[in-house]
Amino acid sequence: MQKTSGIHHITAMVNDAQRNIDFYAGVLGLRLIKKTINFDRPEVYHLYFGNEMGEPGTVITFFPWEKQIKGRIGQGQVGVTSYLIPKGSFPFWENRLKKFNIETHVSNRFGEKYLSFQDPDGLLLELVEREEGPINSWSFGGVQAENAIIGFGGAILYSAQPHKTTEVLENVMGLECIGQEGDFLRFKAEGHIGNTVDIQLNPTVRGLMGAGTVHHIAWRAKDEEDLLRWRSLLQDKGYYPTEIRERNYFKAVYFHEEGGILFEIATDPPGFSVDEPVTELGEKLMLPSWLESKREELEETLPPVEVRVLEGDK
Repeated sequence: MQKTSGIHHITAMVNDAQRNIDFYAGVLGLRLIKKTINFDRPEVYHLYFGNEMGEPGTVITFFPWEKQIKGRIGQGQVGVTSYLIPKGSFPFWENRLKKFNIETHVSNRFGEKYLSFQDPDGLLLELVEREEGPINSWSFGGVQAENAIIGFGGAILYSAQPHKTTEVLENVMGLECIGQEGDFLRFKAEGHIGNTVDIQLNPTVRGLMGAGTVHHIAWRAKDEEDLLRWRSLLQDKGYYPTEIRERNYFKAVYFHEEGGILFEIATDPPGFSVDEPVTELGEKLMLPSWLESKREELEETLPPVEVRVLEGDK
């Protein structure tokens, strides 16, 4: 049976690009690994944050656009994005978020303690300690490698039809249902990060796409050959996957599962060092070849942004 090893990346929509960088790089200590544009709307950035190498299972991406209306988190969306932190680092993150005046809430689910909070656009995030996954060697600002976010712990899906989403996770994506606790069903993939996905059985209001919501969740495919097999499987199961799309750093297909959530399946290779050295990731605006001739025009249109150490860390 086809099985994904877990989450490849998660993509969300926000309003302000610099504020987005200040939070995910400045506060959370993630590395801005790619500064490019939305291939479908070149006047909008596409920003990628992850671990030092930008490995699959660590990358969250954003479309920051000032004119975008505020969305509403609800059915048919990824409701919460979970991040994995090293064992023993929970107090560090409680203190760090407090230092930056970010309100937090502690909860428990499936025997694990979660630190929940929101980003500046209202996206719901949580941190959980586990021994899984390699240490993230990236240090920035006040976040050193021993406390750095490792990658995704997983996500909570707000499905409009939880039984249908259960079906796709088990019978298409190859995850295993490992238990139920209250309103949550938990599924596990075989990878070391981005491997734990919960479905909330009593989702809230209907979600509205816009700033402060997740656009899609992407699952890992080993390579392009594996992606072709996934696409064929989706067709056989009665879904309607897109054609394979070239995203420069991976190839992908998309489909809507019946709970309303947009799923993507993306290849691990070639990765983010395909067009710039690892030591320089995220420093320059990277454009696909067909837009390189418009570089000057795009650089004038896009707002200036920078990765900077925040005042609280100086």
